[in-house]
Amino acid sequence: MRRLPAVRLVHAALLVAIALGTALQLAAWHRDGRATPLDRVENALLDLRFHLAGPQAAPDPVVIVGIDDAAIAEAGGFPVPRAALARLVRAIHDRNPRALGIDLLLLDPRQPEDDAALGAALAEARAVLAGAAVFPQGPEGVARSEGARLPAAERVLRPHDRFGTGTGFGLTNIAADHNGTPRHLPLLVADNGNLLPSLPLRLAAQASGAEPILRPDRITIGPAVSRLDLGLSIPFRFYGPRGTLRTISAAALLRGERTADLVGGRVVLVGTTAFGTGDTYATPYDPVLPGVEVLATGLAHLLSGDGLVRGEAQRRIDAAAALVLALGSALLLVLAPPAVAVGLIGLLALAWVAATVAAFSQGFWLATALPLAAMVPVIGFGLGGRLVLDRRDADAHARAERALRAFHPPRLAARLAADPGFLAEPLVQRAAILFLDLAGFTGVSERLGPLRTQSLLKGFHALVEARISRHGGLVVTFMGDGAMCVFGLADPSPDDARRALAAALDLVPAIRAWLAGEPAFGGRGDLRVGVHDGTVVVSRLGASDHQQITATGDSVNLASRLMEVGKGLGAALVVSDDLLAAAGPESVAAAGFEGRRTVSIRGREQKLTVAFRWCNRDAATTAANP
Repeated sequence: MRRLPAVRLVHAALLVAIALGTALQLAAWHRDGRATPLDRVENALLDLRFHLAGPQAAPDPVVIVGIDDAAIAEAGGFPVPRAALARLVRAIHDRNPRALGIDLLLLDPRQPEDDAALGAALAEARAVLAGAAVFPQGPEGVARSEGARLPAAERVLRPHDRFGTGTGFGLTNIAADHNGTPRHLPLLVADNGNLLPSLPLRLAAQASGAEPILRPDRITIGPAVSRLDLGLSIPFRFYGPRGTLRTISAAALLRGERTADLVGGRVVLVGTTAFGTGDTYATPYDPVLPGVEVLATGLAHLLSGDGLVRGEAQRRIDAAAALVLALGSALLLVLAPPAVAVGLIGLLALAWVAATVAAFSQGFWLATALPLAAMVPVIGFGLGGRLVLDRRDADAHARAERALRAFHPPRLAARLAADPGFLAEPLVQRAAILFLDLAGFTGVSERLGPLRTQSLLKGFHALVEARISRHGGLVVTFMGDGAMCVFGLADPSPDDARRALAAALDLVPAIRAWLAGEPAFGGRGDLRVGVHDGTVVVSRLGASDHQQITATGDSVNLASRLMEVGKGLGAALVVSDDLLAAAGPESVAAAGFEGRRTVSIRGREQKLTVAFRWCNRDAATTAANP
């Protein structure tokens, strides 16, 4: 594995620290049940899971007797008169239900005769009556009892004493989210040292004929076992829209209809279902689900054990997922390229979302929002840091490339920057080689001294670089007042010879004009240019940590010797027949050479035919009469 630079190690360490800190803090709040803005996101995602799963069949043992519009008309108004309510209770009791609950607050006295009749009917049916707890605002509304965080009531609204004999009592409070959607059914509420049961709990226990066995993570009522969340509460798993739970109209019972026989042997819950009564809640399947159906849903969970499972084990899984996803995101952002890291992080997030959807289909509520939220600061800091560090590295690379360009021809420097392995192995190829040298420069440099000579050479080198680059060549090296140039080193081309010849024809008059304008030469400066085309070896020369890219071989030596030939002929430009053949007849005709000679080359046995141009007056005569 490659070693990371120190600044990237610091970034990686900070990223891991952010991942750990964020995941652990969110997990701590989650396990403690603390309300956070994430709850809104989680509830929305939970509703989406309800829609994906779709409605399901409701348990058979629970029946709702709804006080709907027909029942209100049959009873003679709303609130339902106590006399009519007494008849309704007797009608239900006569059909032998397993248990009867009344989701109506009977708080105040009315006509004594009617209240007495209702009290007698409720006592005979051993009905469980509804009460309601009023909670204070703030954290004092949560109390610790028997190791559980229970809601603590400020006061309790109880049924009037006229209905207390022979009846049971349970609270109808539910825990809803910020949108008013019921999420949990609290089973117990603390009230001045006492524990008050919920109406569904009291009714389920009576229907089962068994005392509930309550533990911190579960409640057992007869054969049914329900998993509990924080505060000894059951998460709601809604069955569907209004009417999914078996519901019959109270009017049918008041009129003695046969359909009312559906209550026999079942647990009956009486409550208001009429529109406009205000006792409704928004749920994932229905925006106006009656409150009695919400309580009946909790009752069905207790009797069948089919509520959502969300407890300490699920919250630990949520915390572990937050830690894994946050740390996984951090490692990906450190080790992988940003685009790859973002793609893999997206896959991680989708995998967790898919896992929560699959778990929900099996009745388990795993948090979707918490692990995803733990990834957010990691992604933000990780990508931001990577962008800053990558920009820093890019700037450093750009500076290095600019420095490289200062020591290499621009095209060669660009090639090396794009392909650092360029010429790792030598290449044998054809190329055109151009050598040039200033005549009489030694005396000039002696007169000028080193500083003025360096300044003079700088202008000369800039001129050569510009003219060679214009024609697509590379100045491989400057040798004081001379230069070696190659056409076709980085990218060989069939017209390398033509471009080398064009560059030579451009260089000679340009450098002569420059020499004429330099007082140091006193009008006597001149140059020699030799150009040849042939096979060369292009390679890196030098040690492994200090290399130079150049061309070598006999063709290079021959091009260099052509400057000596030019000196003997008094010509500024000498080119080989090999170059002329490669450049083509059109280029040769346009060059306007002044003569051709077959000459001897120092160090070579075989003579060479050359063409030359820009001879001085004496040399021209010699060249014409060899």
